[in-house]
Amino acid sequence: MQPIVRLTPSTFPHLALASFLAASAIVSAQSKPALIPAPREANFGETAPLPDKIVVAVPGRDEEDEFAARDLEEALKYMAPAADGSRASLEPYRITLLRNGSDTAKAGLAANNLAFDPVMESEGYVLIVGPHEAAIIGATGSGVFYGVQTFKQMLPLPGAPRVIFTGTVRDWPAMQYRGISDDLSRGPFPTLDFQKHQIRVFASFKVNIYSPYFENTLLYPNQPLAAPPGGSLTPEDVKELVAYARQYHITIVPDQESFGHLHQVLKYEIFQDKAETPHGYVLAPGQETTLPLIDDWFTEIAAEFPSPFIHIGADETFDLGVGLTQNAVKSFGYGKVYVDFLKAIHGTVAGLNRRALFWGDIGDANPDAVAGIPKDMIAVPWDYSDQTGFDKLIQPFAKNGIETWVAPGDSNWNEVYPRDKTALWNIQGFIAAGQRLGSTGALTSVWNDDGEGLFNMDWYGVLFGAVAAWQSGQSSIADYQDSYGQVFHLDSDPGINIAEKDLMAAMEDLANAQTGMTSDQLFWLDPWSADGQAVSARLLPVEHDLRMSAEQAIELLDLARRRNPGPAEPDALMAMDLGARRLDLIGLKFQLAQEIPEAYAKAVAQQHDQTQSAATATLLSEISGMSGRCQDLRDAYSALKSEYSQVWLSENRPYWLNNVTVRYDIEMERWQRRGDQFAAAIYDWQNGRDLPAAAALGMPGPTASSH
Repeated sequence: MQPIVRLTPSTFPHLALASFLAASAIVSAQSKPALIPAPREANFGETAPLPDKIVVAVPGRDEEDEFAARDLEEALKYMAPAADGSRASLEPYRITLLRNGSDTAKAGLAANNLAFDPVMESEGYVLIVGPHEAAIIGATGSGVFYGVQTFKQMLPLPGAPRVIFTGTVRDWPAMQYRGISDDLSRGPFPTLDFQKHQIRVFASFKVNIYSPYFENTLLYPNQPLAAPPGGSLTPEDVKELVAYARQYHITIVPDQESFGHLHQVLKYEIFQDKAETPHGYVLAPGQETTLPLIDDWFTEIAAEFPSPFIHIGADETFDLGVGLTQNAVKSFGYGKVYVDFLKAIHGTVAGLNRRALFWGDIGDANPDAVAGIPKDMIAVPWDYSDQTGFDKLIQPFAKNGIETWVAPGDSNWNEVYPRDKTALWNIQGFIAAGQRLGSTGALTSVWNDDGEGLFNMDWYGVLFGAVAAWQSGQSSIADYQDSYGQVFHLDSDPGINIAEKDLMAAMEDLANAQTGMTSDQLFWLDPWSADGQAVSARLLPVEHDLRMSAEQAIELLDLARRRNPGPAEPDALMAMDLGARRLDLIGLKFQLAQEIPEAYAKAVAQQHDQTQSAATATLLSEISGMSGRCQDLRDAYSALKSEYSQVWLSENRPYWLNNVTVRYDIEMERWQRRGDQFAAAIYDWQNGRDLPAAAALGMPGPTASSH
């Protein structure tokens, strides 16, 4: 390692490592701390003991730095005191937060041969961590804050030896804007407390943009009709959230759809003069009442959100040219009509002194039309696959001098658990391509198309988005996976990381089955329906491996929670458990749906054989009885309804929850009804009547067994 030299005798008398390393270093099992995002430059040596008393100092008394100090003090509370009290007699460990222009910071940088380069000025930082004290140096409040976040990750985990790695770090971000886009318009709507929790976690991973996505769930005082009661963000909520985020150096950039994706607004009769098609999805360009509505929305947004940006959406305008603009699109082309309206929106909001972002799918669909887009807009090209050909999505804008932020995705939509393999590859490749082609930001996206999404399942993907936007070049997926559980859950055991990989494997099993359906569709699919029978044969080869991966994840998570009863992010662990159990139920359902017809066919074949009456009764009771297969499926959906509701309410308002739990009710009723039908048939057989044909019970004939 490179030895750390004391800053000056008068300011940091203990920050000299040479003699300390020779005499009293404690060798750690790790060669370096797990840090995500990984710093640009880090040099670590041995570990030093931490005394029970730790002092955080802010000599400059800057308000932002004092907030960062309080944030650090909260993290220090997670460390347990030394069990034997051996550190009580040690001198307090001192952590000092400094601005780089101070004499003390200059002396420390010079003594350790460290430079605070111009590229670091905005958000960069330096850490100097010695055996008795540490310095966190930044040029701005953001830089100091991000230095604190890295230092927090260097602290010993709860229950671990009370030591810290000594060494130095120099770090700064690759991308200026590092954001998360969160869909708040298709079902789950977070509580204000959970949004604050999101902000705290985002900031700890050096995210500086939070972009909530709205179609109809931002309450406009002048246009209140479309906002659902109990499921929208009020002006009072916004004021509180904006002030909270500012402390954490996060800018909230609201994304209000202003072109497509507006069915939840346009379904109201009062807006029909603005709709491309009756009760459709797209605002109609050219209607005299359309731009005033947009102006009203964004004037209110500008008053509530003091962001330098506004996001006007404008993606997936599939209805354009279908209704009122049909003749215009035929005459001038889709691309020109789209861009002309984009320019009209731009002109409408220009007086608000905000830069307008828009979803950049037009660059892929109609690259020739991009030249007409105002150059001060910011395009957000998006793609959520695991492909590597991202350049073509960015280049049409880059060639026309339009700034870009790239938008990879978490692959959570329409799935019982995010498809993390796809998400990680997509995030890695798209953000690296964006950096190479000059994109200034990244906006990792979460969508809730099915109305069932739970953000506590999404951390694994979105935080890798934060990592990839901060780190330069192509970020390592393997390094992130190895560090995730330790950094996010403060758990040094690899069980959580392995459980995440098990869930990834289970999701890939479903993808490899090539059913043509998402995991969410499979979860709700009746296996005896025509579609259910069609996919059953494809699922057969993966059902065992799927269930084994899911069940191993459940066991690992249970072990992690029992071994460490106070992990960080316990709700996220419960959400992982829920995802694993939903995956397991997919496999179980299709297995039992095959076993029931097989058992019933055997029972029918031997129903008149008196020597087999006991065996036949057993076969039938295993279909419907105290522990029958029909009851197994009813019970599984019932248990998951309870767990799902618990996870939902840990992050979301009650709004919309009934729209999901009713689907559990339907499945419970389905298997209860089928169990009752079988029970009636069994009763009749026990009283001398023949068992009915399988079709009379709504059941297909037996297929090839999975056993």
